[in-house]
Amino acid sequence: MGKIYDIFIPDLGADKDVDLIDVMVNVGDVVEVEDGLITLETEKASMDVPTTHAGVVKEILVKEGMKVNSGDLIAKIEAQEEGEASNEEAKAEEPKETNGEVDLKEVEKSIETVSDSASVSCSFVKDQTICTVIEDVVIPDLGADKDVDVIDVMVNVGDSVEFEDGLITLETEKASMDVPAPVGGEIVELMIKAGDKANTGDLIAKIKKNVVVDNKVPTPQETKVEEPVKQEEPVTIQSAVAAASSTNTNVLTQKAAKVYASPSVRKVAREFGVDLGFVKGSGRKGRILKDDVKAYVKEQLNKPASTASGAGLGFDLPALKEIDFSQFGEIQTVELSRIQKISGPNLHRNWVSIPHVTQFDEADITELETFRKAQNAIAQGYKLSPLVFVLKAVAKALELHPKFNSSLTPDGQSLVYKKYFHIAVAVDTPNGLVVPVIKDVDKKGFKELALELKEVSTKAREGKLKAQDMQGACFTISSLGGIGGTKFTPIINAPEVAILGLSKSEMKPVWDGENFVPKLMLPLSLSYDHKVIDGADGARFTTTLSKLLSDIRLLSM
Repeated sequence: MGKIYDIFIPDLGADKDVDLIDVMVNVGDVVEVEDGLITLETEKASMDVPTTHAGVVKEILVKEGMKVNSGDLIAKIEAQEEGEASNEEAKAEEPKETNGEVDLKEVEKSIETVSDSASVSCSFVKDQTICTVIEDVVIPDLGADKDVDVIDVMVNVGDSVEFEDGLITLETEKASMDVPAPVGGEIVELMIKAGDKANTGDLIAKIKKNVVVDNKVPTPQETKVEEPVKQEEPVTIQSAVAAASSTNTNVLTQKAAKVYASPSVRKVAREFGVDLGFVKGSGRKGRILKDDVKAYVKEQLNKPASTASGAGLGFDLPALKEIDFSQFGEIQTVELSRIQKISGPNLHRNWVSIPHVTQFDEADITELETFRKAQNAIAQGYKLSPLVFVLKAVAKALELHPKFNSSLTPDGQSLVYKKYFHIAVAVDTPNGLVVPVIKDVDKKGFKELALELKEVSTKAREGKLKAQDMQGACFTISSLGGIGGTKFTPIINAPEVAILGLSKSEMKPVWDGENFVPKLMLPLSLSYDHKVIDGADGARFTTTLSKLLSDIRLLSM
C-alpha cells in the first residue's frame, strides 16, 4: 500500500465561501501531478484546483455545490509504486544500507528527471539520498530565424541562478530577447559565448541542482513533487484570478473560464495571449494541455491575416476563397515578414472592434519651418525634424484634452486617464512597420527629443528594438510626410483611443483678411475611437494642435 496524501484547497487570498462548481474525479481514478480535481468559481473567474501528488483517488471529501475556503480538505490520494508488488516483494526491493552506502542504480532508476536530456547521480549520506540533477539548457524554438546572433552571456560558470533568470541575449532581425533559465541551480558548464551564431536546439549550458530524497526508493510521482527543480512556479488560485482579471493580460471569455485546464496551463495561455475558449483539449475529458496551447498559437501565426480567427472579437472570420492566380499569368509568392504576420491580425482586430472617425485639418507651420532651419544651421551633433515639434505639440494637446490620453477598461464601462505622456512613433523598416515609444515627451526639450528619435529610428531599422521599447504608449503618430500624400485614415492602436497621421506639407495661398499669402500647410489626419470621443472633441483637438504648431511659443505656456 502506498503513502496516503491529503490534498487541500490552496490559498484563496481574501476570497471566502467560494463556490465549488465541479468535481472532476471519482474514487478509484488514477491522477497525475497537475491533473485537476475540482473547479472553483470566484466573483472574477473559474479556476481548477490541481492535485499536488500522483496516485489513486481513495476518498473525496467535497461535492459539487459546496462552499469552500483556504485549507479545506479536498481528497485523499494514495501514491502508487510503478509495478506495485506485494508487501513482501516491496520490502525486498527497498534499498539496503550497507556500510553507509546505497544501491545507487536502483535510486537513479526511480528518479524522474526534469527532462530527457538531464542526468542524475546519487549518493547516500546518513539518512538521506542526495541526488545531483544536471539539466541541459537549449535555445528555444526560434521559428524561421536561423543563425541568430548571441550578443550577451549574462552568467558565468559557478553562478547560481533562479528559475527564469536570464542566461543569454539573442538578437533577431526584429528585436533582442533574453533566454531564461528553465530551472534554478548552479551553472556548471557554458557552451556558448558572445558573438556566436545560435539556432533552435543548440546547447547553451548545464545547470546542476541537488535533490534530497528519503532513504527509501522514491516513486516517480513522489520525486516529481518533491524535486525543487520543477520547471514552473506554483500558481495559487488568488494569483491566477488576479492575473486573469488584470488589464495587462489576455481577455478571458465566459467560454474560456469554463474549460478544463490546470493553473499552469492557464498561465501559459495568458503569457501567449490565448483565449482558452478557442483551444481544443487533447487530454483526459477534453482537458487542455500546454502542447494544445502551443499548437494553437502556431496555427494562428501561420494563418494569413485575412483568414485568421477573430478570437478576440468573439467570432470566426470567413476564410477567403483560394484562387489559383497562375491561371491568369506569371506569379511569384513571397512569404510575409515576421512583423507583418504579427501586426496584420492586430490591425484587423482594431479596425473591426473600434468605431473609427477621422478628422482632417491643416496647421500653418511657416514660422515653425523658419525657426527649425535656423536652429539646424547652428546645431552641433543633431538635427531638428518637423516631427520633434509635432511630438511636443501633441503632448501639450493631450494635456489640454485629457480624454485623448485615456484608455477604456476591458468591460467598456470606465476610462483610465493617464498622467504621463508617452508617444509612439511609427517607423518604416525593411521588414515592416514598428512603433517605438518616446517616454515623457512633455519633460524633454527639442534637442533631447531629436537625439532620441534618431536613436530609436536607427534601432528600429536595424531590428534592435526590445519589447520594452515598444510598450506603454498613450498616443501614436504616423508620419507619411517624407513620402507624399495629402490625407489618410490611420488605424488606432488599441488600447489607445486616437492616432495622428501627418502627410506631406505644401505651400498654399491663405487669405489673411486682405490678401492671399503663401503659407506652408501641414495636413493632419486624426482618427479617434467614437466610443470615447465625440466629433466636437475631435475638432477641438485638431484645432488646438494646429494653433500650437502655428505658434510654437505656445508650447512653453
